[in-house]
Amino acid sequence: MGAIIPGGVLVLWEVLSRMGVLSEDGFSRPSRFFVAGAKALADGTLLAQTAQTFAAAGQALAMAAIAGIVLGAILGLFRPLERAASLTIESLRPIPSVALIPLSLLLFGFSRDMSAWVAAFACFWPILLVTISAVRSVDVRLIEVGKLLGYSFPRIIVKFALPAALPAILVGIRVAAGIAIVVTVTTEIVTNPRGLGFAMTMAAQSLQADLVWATLMWVGVIGYLLNWSLERLERRWLRYR
Repeated sequence: MGAIIPGGVLVLWEVLSRMGVLSEDGFSRPSRFFVAGAKALADGTLLAQTAQTFAAAGQALAMAAIAGIVLGAILGLFRPLERAASLTIESLRPIPSVALIPLSLLLFGFSRDMSAWVAAFACFWPILLVTISAVRSVDVRLIEVGKLLGYSFPRIIVKFALPAALPAILVGIRVAAGIAIVVTVTTEIVTNPRGLGFAMTMAAQSLQADLVWATLMWVGVIGYLLNWSLERLERRWLRYR
């Protein structure tokens, strides 16, 4: 059922292109950009560019998840500490991640780390806020059981708080995964000469509209597959619930 709308759009797109309603300069026919995408996959360039983009996005998501979950769990369990950090969080959160591109470029140059750190900044906030909210909603009696058993604070977090908050945290990670791809491709389009974003820029400069659309559609496909994979992992990890 989900394929009806995109399939219908592509068919209408092809028809309007053949009728001359849509300009070939900007709106390449779907039949043409599917061929361009198949050629890019066959010669390995699209796969290499995908690996570069996913390496940076994966690094960003990992850094954001580790920092966001650890800090979110601490702030969620200690209300005074959360209130003390609220001003800092609400001051930094509205900063656009792309505004950090010049600074990241100075620190890391044209590299995977440059895109990863910018994307990690964007991914950190949804994971942090979801973790704080999820840990705060954990039944207080679970924490009391950990204290009665003589567990240290880190073990209470690992044994009680995080397992109870895991469903909400995984939703935050899935949201952040999409953000990681968006921001990583954006950095590649703006300044970083690598990955899928740079490939679209070069194709546009070469007036290869079919390759631009093929790469753009490919980003959507791999984004869908990433979300699908995370959903399956989430169901497996949360089977106990």
